[in-house]
Amino acid sequence: MYALFYAALILTLHGEYTTATARADELAALADKSDSLIWKASGMAARGTILTLTSKASEAVHSITSGLESFRSAGGTLFRPFFLSHLAHAHAQLGQLDDAWRCIGEALAAVQSTKESWYEADVHRIAGEVALSSPNRRVAKAEAHFERALSISRAQNARTLELRAAMSRARLWLDLGKRCQAYDLLAPVHGSFTESFDTLDFRMADALLRVLRPG
Repeated sequence: MYALFYAALILTLHGEYTTATARADELAALADKSDSLIWKASGMAARGTILTLTSKASEAVHSITSGLESFRSAGGTLFRPFFLSHLAHAHAQLGQLDDAWRCIGEALAAVQSTKESWYEADVHRIAGEVALSSPNRRVAKAEAHFERALSISRAQNARTLELRAAMSRARLWLDLGKRCQAYDLLAPVHGSFTESFDTLDFRMADALLRVLRPG
């Protein structure tokens, strides 16, 4: 169950959602057979994360919420920032912005209380995306969160999370007519990679750079 959970997590981060779902389903079946509450909850939340990333927001909210509630009742605290940030993303997709901000607040509070900071940069990046989901597009707030995401990811040498933050900010700058600045931000982050060229994040960055490239 431990191996299946981490396989699902790594595959999700890699962008291999179909295989990640299969591993999460295997985990859920084995946890049910073993009557392991903590792994049932983990599998449910993991599957909800994949649902968020594949634009199945309603199912994602139900799955992550149920998983987190069960996880909490079993005494679990690990991965709360990760799951809560994806729950915020799902709420934002549904236009439920108050719920999205509540989840962002809980995720950042969990980072502080548990010192689990490995996903802190992406919590801020997702917060920036939530700010842009508002009807009045809170650009200044989004910029502040993207800058915080870049700062944290650079301090942690978390290349993939830095790439995600750079893409989010570059897309915003492109929308604001700052194409050259967006290219100058994203290009060196993209160019710093020496492996992981097959990940979804890298391929998305590659495609965005082709749009941004001058001339």
